[in-house]
Amino acid sequence: MELIKTPKVENVRMLDRYSKASSQGTLYLTTTHLIFVDHEAKKETWVLHMHIAGLEKLPLTTTGSPLLIRTKTFLSVTFVIPKERDCHDIYLTLQQLSQPNNIEQLYCFTYKPPVEKIPKNVGWTFFDFQSEYQRMGVPNDQWALTKLNEDYELCDTYPKYLFVPASATKTTLRGSSGFRSKGRLPVLSYLHHNKASISRCSQPLSGFSARCLEDEKMLNHVLRTNPNSSFMYVVDTRPKINAMANRAAGVENIHVMRNSILKVTETCEQKNPTMYTFLNGLESSGWLRHIKSILDTSLFIAEALEEGVNVVVHCSDGWDRTAQVCSLSSLILDPYYRTISGYQALIEKDWLAYGHKFSERCGHTQSDSKEVSPVFTQLMDATWQLMQQFPCTFQFNETFLLTIHDHVHSCQFGTFIGNCEKDRVDLRLSERTYSLWGYMANHLDEYINPLYDPQETPKVLSPQLIPQNIKFWRGMYCRFESGVHPRESMADLLLATSDHSFSLDDHVKYLTKRISSVRDLISRTMEKKKSKTNTFCNKVQLTNNVPLDNKLTYQKSSKELEASDHDHPLKDTESSSKTEELPKMQELSKEFDSVAIDWKALRNINECSCSSAFDPLSRKNHCRKCGDIFCVRCITKQAVLPGHDTQKPVPVCKPCYDILGNNIDS
Repeated sequence: MELIKTPKVENVRMLDRYSKASSQGTLYLTTTHLIFVDHEAKKETWVLHMHIAGLEKLPLTTTGSPLLIRTKTFLSVTFVIPKERDCHDIYLTLQQLSQPNNIEQLYCFTYKPPVEKIPKNVGWTFFDFQSEYQRMGVPNDQWALTKLNEDYELCDTYPKYLFVPASATKTTLRGSSGFRSKGRLPVLSYLHHNKASISRCSQPLSGFSARCLEDEKMLNHVLRTNPNSSFMYVVDTRPKINAMANRAAGVENIHVMRNSILKVTETCEQKNPTMYTFLNGLESSGWLRHIKSILDTSLFIAEALEEGVNVVVHCSDGWDRTAQVCSLSSLILDPYYRTISGYQALIEKDWLAYGHKFSERCGHTQSDSKEVSPVFTQLMDATWQLMQQFPCTFQFNETFLLTIHDHVHSCQFGTFIGNCEKDRVDLRLSERTYSLWGYMANHLDEYINPLYDPQETPKVLSPQLIPQNIKFWRGMYCRFESGVHPRESMADLLLATSDHSFSLDDHVKYLTKRISSVRDLISRTMEKKKSKTNTFCNKVQLTNNVPLDNKLTYQKSSKELEASDHDHPLKDTESSSKTEELPKMQELSKEFDSVAIDWKALRNINECSCSSAFDPLSRKNHCRKCGDIFCVRCITKQAVLPGHDTQKPVPVCKPCYDILGNNIDS
C-alpha cells in the first residue's frame, strides 16, 4: 500500500478509439488492479497490474494528461487524467506494481479466492510426469527412467526424472549433457504407438565443427530404440541462416517474434483502419507467416513419426521453438492431447517440466526486456488454427485457450511461475499458491466444445497448411473492440444451447423416474383398496352362515364398525391414500418448478440484473433455476436442484440459492 500515492482520481475520461464519445468516471488504484468506474453507465473496467505490458504518457492536452496502457491480453486503453501530477504518480506506481523486483512479490503469493472454496492442493496433483509416460508405454525394453538428474545436477532446467534410451550408460548421458547447451541432452518427449519417438535437446556447444564421442553414441542409442527404421531425422528449428543442415523450415528467434507481435498490436490499434492499412500491417508483421512456419515444422515431425521414423528436435537452448513443435506435433498425433486434461498434461510435460522460461518470456518480474517474447502465445494461436480446421476434434473451446493464456501472464496462480521445475520446487509453489488447473476444474462447463465428438474424428490430424488457411485470431488480438466485435460468438451460443439441452434432458430423466414412482404409488393404493374390500365382503358372507345369536352379535359389531372411521375398509383406504399422496404431490409440484424450462436468449441482453453492463469479454451466465442471465459476480453459487436426475451442483443466482435453502454449496 505504500506504493500507492494516488489511490483514487475523480473526473477521469476513458477514450474509445472507435467513436468520438468518451466515458467519464472515477479511477481507483488498488494493490492488484486498476479499476475505472463509469457511474452513469454503471460499467467497470478492470486492469490487472500483472497484465500490463506497456505504459506511455502521451502529450498533454487541454483536458488533461493522457496515459496509454497496453496489456499482455491485448487490451489497449487510454485514460485522460485531469492533473499531470496525478498521472505521473499513477504512471510510476503502475510501473512498479506491474513488474515487481522480487518473484516473491507476485500476485500468487497473496491471492485468496474471493468466493470459491478451493483448497490450495487442488490441481497440483492432477498431472504426474511418470504416469504420463506410463500412458505412452514407457518404461519398456527401449526406453528407461534415469535418476541422474534427481538433484538437478545433470541439467538444472530439466525435470528430476528423465526417460532415455535403455542402452545408454551413465557415462554416455553425462558426456552428451556436457556437450549440449545448458546441459540439455537428448531425452524422450513423446513415444508413438509404432515405437517412433520425438526426442528433444539443445544445440551442441561448439556447433558442427567439433565432435563429441559420447554425444554421437547418445544419438545412436536414440536411433536404435526404434527397430522399424534404420535412420532418423534431426530437426533444427533455428532459422536456415543459422542451421547448416535443416530438413524442415526454420522458425525465427524470440527477438523476431517479439517485434512481430508488437506490429500486430499496432495494426489492431489503428484509429481509422482501412482494409488496405489493416491487411498491409498484418502482412508486414509476419505474424501469420511465423504461425504457419511453426505448424509446418510440427506437421513434418508428425508425418515422420507416422511413417515410423524417429525425430530429434533442437533449437538453441531447447526451451522455446523446441517446446512449440514437440507439443504441437504430439497434438497432431495423439487424440488424448485434444482433451481438456490431455492438453493440460501436454503443457505440464513439454513446457513446465522441460523448462520453458515462463517468468522471463512473460516478463513476470523486472528483468531484461529482450528476454520477453510471445512464445507461449504462439502455441495458443497454432492450437486455435488446428481447431478451426477440425472443429469436432477438440474437447475444449476458444475460452479454454484464452483462460490459460491470460493466467500465464496474470501470476494469480503459481502454476506458471518460475523458469523451470527446480524454480517451482525451491519456491514451494504447490504449498504456498493455488493451481490454475484447480481453478479451471471448477469451471469446466465453460470450456466444453459442444461440437466435440471423439468417435467421429481422425486419430491423426492432417491439417492443410496452405497460406489461405492460416487465419487471424480476432478473438485473441481484437477481443476488447466493443465497437466492432459481436457481443455473442457462435461458440457461446452453442455452449448455452448445449447447457440448456443438458438441463432439460436431466429434468426429463428425473420426471420419468418420478412419474414411475407415482404410478407405483397409485398401483399400491388400488391393491390396498381391493384387499380391504375383499376382507369386508368376506366378513359379510360369514354372517349368513352363523347361528342367530351370533348373527345379532355381528350386526351390533358391524354398526360399531361403520361408526368408526378408521376401521371402515373403504373409508380407511381413502383417508390413508389422501394422507400419503398429498405431501408427495406437494413435493413433486415443487420439483417440477425447480428447473428453468425457458432460458432467456443471450441476444440483446446488455446488462445484468445488478445493472452491470456486459462488455465484449463478459460471459453471460444462465441461472439453472430461473433461466435469467447474470454476470460472473452475480452467479457465484452452485446448488443441487431437486428436479435434476444427476444431483450435480449447477450454477444458480443468489435469490434462487436463498430460496433453495438447504442445498449444497459447492
